[in-house]
Amino acid sequence: MSIAQRWQEIRTGFDRPFWVANISELFERLSYYAVLAVLARYLYENLQFPVEKATSLTGLFGGLVWFLAAFGGTIADRLGFRRALSLAYLILSCAYFLLGSLAAHWLAPLRQAMPLGVLITLLLMLPALGIALVKPSVVGTTARAAKNDNVRSIGYSIYYTLVNIGGAAGPYVASWVHEHVSVSNVFRVAALSVFLMFFAVILLFREPSRSGEAQTASLGQAARNFATVVANPRFMLFLLIFSGYWIVFWQEFISLPLYIHNYVNSGANTELLLMTDPLAVIALQIVVSYLTRKLPAFRAITLGTLISGLAWILLALHPSVGMAIAALFTVALGEMTQSPRYYEYISRLAPPGQQGTYMGFAFLPIGIGAFLGGPFGGALIHYFGQTKHQPSYIWWAVTAVGLFTALLLWIYDRTLKPVASKSAA
Repeated sequence: MSIAQRWQEIRTGFDRPFWVANISELFERLSYYAVLAVLARYLYENLQFPVEKATSLTGLFGGLVWFLAAFGGTIADRLGFRRALSLAYLILSCAYFLLGSLAAHWLAPLRQAMPLGVLITLLLMLPALGIALVKPSVVGTTARAAKNDNVRSIGYSIYYTLVNIGGAAGPYVASWVHEHVSVSNVFRVAALSVFLMFFAVILLFREPSRSGEAQTASLGQAARNFATVVANPRFMLFLLIFSGYWIVFWQEFISLPLYIHNYVNSGANTELLLMTDPLAVIALQIVVSYLTRKLPAFRAITLGTLISGLAWILLALHPSVGMAIAALFTVALGEMTQSPRYYEYISRLAPPGQQGTYMGFAFLPIGIGAFLGGPFGGALIHYFGQTKHQPSYIWWAVTAVGLFTALLLWIYDRTLKPVASKSAA
């Protein structure tokens, strides 16, 4: 097929809801990563939280999204994608605006009514509710709004590309706003971004057709499916082990900005550093997937975990902004090696009728990694940075977690790995 024919297929192969939903997802990702890029430093430097509390709250913000994502699909199906998306963007815009307005005089009565830590915890929980509705709504719209199976796969590629563009643009926007205005206005810009998407959905989005789809599972049936998966000890053990990968990965948002600012270069633009990972994924994901295509899925997962763990040695050996970029690039190589194969592996384990439930559980390690990675990163900064004054040891500890996770995956592969479902295979 020629390039012109492919372009014509893309241009005419999707109904309008596909483009509205996916463009709105780009702005949602931009807002999320803009907030995540500045959150740890905002809590520590502007709101004067101890480093352990600041990193724990950052981990909470990242972790809740992935825990709720497992239920978000069922709720979005029940509400309908149009209502789910509009509600999600309204929740997100309010939450981001309030986070950026914590020091405003008009919030003084609320600040006095409860401890600041409790208030921020509640506000950081709100975005998770919104994002948990956005993701399944956009992916579901991509499936329903494709006019045939040929363009549906292209639709998922477009979705993945726009997600990564938003992931790269978010830190850039955060950097510009932080430098030229203030860090609190990063949250307000994020709020404006998703608030515009609320109007885009209301005005332009129409519920895509359900023709040919199976009946949506009830919340009760979804809960029963969850109980079935939880009762699968080998699968749950794998998810718990793999959480170690995400403890390591999330340090680029939790520990790295504080480490660079406090111990390497206080003038470094930590937000721009965080563009390294998504830009690398945009540029090289296809190449890395091609080079690793012959590796068995579980071996690729283990290799990616090993690469991302070893990446932080670069920063431990030579603390500098340049080495931070090199470490982030290497972490991205590990991510590109394991990520597509991880979802492939999970999909092959799922019994008939439980694909959605198993794929929902695939997000669990990301959430566990963020929850544990927050306190873990804060403890490392406090102990090695503030107490021992040996901050480079932070990255030796992070590397140790990555290597230990890779070792556990290797042992699991040799001894306990479950057999793929025959129907999935």
